[in-house]
Amino acid sequence: MTDHGKTPDLLTQNSSLATRRDQMFPVLTGVQLARLQRYGQRRAIRAGEILAEPGDRGLPMWVVLSGSIEVMQVGMAGETTVVTHTAGRFTGEMSTLRGISSMVRMRVGTDGEALEVDENRLRTIIQTDSELGEIFLRAYILRRVGLIQAQVGDVVLLGSSHSADTLRLQQFLTRNTHPYVYLDVHEDAAARDLQEHFKLKASDLPVVICRGVVALRNPSTEEVAACLGMNQAVDDQRVRDLIVVGAGPAGLAAAVYGSSEGLDVLVLETGTPGGQAGSSSKIENYLGFPTGISGLALAGRALVQAQKFGAEIRTAAPAMRLKCDARPYAIELASGASVRGRCIVLASGVEYRQLSLENAARLLGAGIYYGATPTEARRCRGEEVIVVGGGNSAGQAAVFLAGSSSVVHMLVRANGLADTMSRYLIRRIQETPNIKLHVNTQITALEGTDELERVSWATSSTGAEEILPIRHVFLMTGAVPSTHWLSGCIALNEKAFVMTGPDLKPQHLDADLWSTNRKPEFFETSLPAVFAVGDVRCGSVKRVAAAVGEGSACIQQVHFVLGLEAARP
Repeated sequence: MTDHGKTPDLLTQNSSLATRRDQMFPVLTGVQLARLQRYGQRRAIRAGEILAEPGDRGLPMWVVLSGSIEVMQVGMAGETTVVTHTAGRFTGEMSTLRGISSMVRMRVGTDGEALEVDENRLRTIIQTDSELGEIFLRAYILRRVGLIQAQVGDVVLLGSSHSADTLRLQQFLTRNTHPYVYLDVHEDAAARDLQEHFKLKASDLPVVICRGVVALRNPSTEEVAACLGMNQAVDDQRVRDLIVVGAGPAGLAAAVYGSSEGLDVLVLETGTPGGQAGSSSKIENYLGFPTGISGLALAGRALVQAQKFGAEIRTAAPAMRLKCDARPYAIELASGASVRGRCIVLASGVEYRQLSLENAARLLGAGIYYGATPTEARRCRGEEVIVVGGGNSAGQAAVFLAGSSSVVHMLVRANGLADTMSRYLIRRIQETPNIKLHVNTQITALEGTDELERVSWATSSTGAEEILPIRHVFLMTGAVPSTHWLSGCIALNEKAFVMTGPDLKPQHLDADLWSTNRKPEFFETSLPAVFAVGDVRCGSVKRVAAAVGEGSACIQQVHFVLGLEAARP
């Protein structure tokens, strides 16, 4: 399929992006092409020449001067043409900017000439040439969205809508914006064919098939990230200026501001960028988005911004331990490797508190959920659901789920929502007929064998107890800070939140580490050059905007401390 004029391609056929095709595949002007010459190397391209295979890393951007370059999806059934780039067009999508594995094959269609622009020069263009930078970045973002909508990629997920591990892998791929095809073994004939081809047993499920070759049986997120080449291949012996732990709003803000101001920044994320905000269906009170924005979209935009300025984002890389006995500090990863940084920003956030009920942990992902996104909502379409919690996250979840579920029961322990939820959400809940608010009410039992089957709740004000055949419960109750890996290094308060700046007392500060004429900066912890921002910090305001503000403001203090470190003898 040749990309001449307005000829449709795989990414815009039957897609909401059809009207934005000219932005997805723009034709560069002669002036723009001339400006690019100093960033690349001209070279002849010959028909049939392979420029990239799925899995190749660190690929250049090719700007077609004459001839054509074909982009192909490679599957078990053969090749499918995604798009053909002709003169004035350029190759690549978000994996090109990040320097991670390609998902497609690129092959020269007809003889010609192209400009080869490597990854570093491409980033220089995006950072320094506002016109070309906007053209490339917009095209790359739209192409990735197109790949996701068209399910063009190198991943097939075989699983079941009744499986907790299937949901875990769906969440990981979706929130990392990696295109994939999902096949349910109970519903799709193609899934059964693949089971036979790879000789898979029911106990192997879920299975992630990478590039039609490797079948990962119920893999960890780390295994999936490695197979798909989702992270850059870098030298971990390098000492970074700044390591940010956590890619929620606070961590991503620190990464954007730090990298845009010239710092060498590494971001470590356990698995799903966006933190708790990333699991929110819609945030309507975030400044600048009057119609609202999903947590996934907000996190995705922030990730692109950080990568634009050169920050390295490493996903499925949980921090296991902070090594604080020597400078520069080191963070030990689950793989056993360590990364070192002159400064560290702790933005590891919080996790929803689990119910202290029998079966709650066992049924996680099989009826018990801690996020309400389209991935989870598909599992309970047309059914009754329960949302537990009285904060904004619970309110957003209830309103979102009401659009596809028959009834949404909201359970709160308090007398109402006024003390914990924004007024606009309360009004929306009140005006949504299929949301039923139950005050002074708590879940007392969860029952089910392999999946949740029944829920019991009790209302303290009336003494009434009910048992309902409800199979889906969304928990947004309280928060527990993700600080277990900091034990022995950082001063924590009685609830395990990180103490910073004015909250720190003399007894929290080691005299051997702190000089008499320097006190911790506002976001600095009891360990010099280690900062904490966002929900993990004691006393922080638990709002997305506040987290972004803390992450960005913290960088000024990082610069100050780096200056002090540079001046040390």
